[in-house]
Amino acid sequence: MRLSNRTKAPIYNFINTLLLLMLLGGIIGFIMEHYKFRILGGVSYLLIIVPLLLLVLYYINGRQIFEYDSDGEALHLKNRNIVPFLNKPLSDEFPKYKLMKFESVSLLFIRRLYITISSKNNGSTILKYDISYLTQKEVNDLKLSLNKVIKANKERRH
Repeated sequence: MRLSNRTKAPIYNFINTLLLLMLLGGIIGFIMEHYKFRILGGVSYLLIIVPLLLLVLYYINGRQIFEYDSDGEALHLKNRNIVPFLNKPLSDEFPKYKLMKFESVSLLFIRRLYITISSKNNGSTILKYDISYLTQKEVNDLKLSLNKVIKANKERRH
C-alpha cells in the first residue's frame, strides 16, 4: 500500500508563506504604530505576538510531508518538511519482518507515529514520524496496513 500527502505540498507552502507575510506585516505595523501613529498602545505587541505564535505552532506540529510504501518485501517511510533547512528529512527502509509494533499518539493537534523494529545490536529500535498533517482516513489506512504486516509477521514466527 502506498500513502503520501506530497500532493498537498503547495497548500503547505501557501500556509507557510501566508504566516511569514502575516509576521512581516505585524512587524511593519508594530514599527509604524510605535514611531508614528500611537493609536493601539500596549495592544500593539499583539501585531507581532499573534503571527509569531501561529508560525511557531505550525512548525511545532511537525514535518508536513509523509510518505509510506509497503509494496514488496520492505517498508519505506519518509518524513520531510517543506522548508528544507528547517528539519533533517527522515527516510527509513527496512524489511517487513523487522516490524515489531507501532503506536500512534495524539496530543491536541499533534500526532506522532512510533514504530519499533527489531535490531541486531540493541534488540529493538524506535523510529519516530510526524503524521499531524495526514487526514484521519489516511491515518486509519496507515494503521490498517501496519497491522497487516504485524499480523503476517506473527504468523511467520509460529
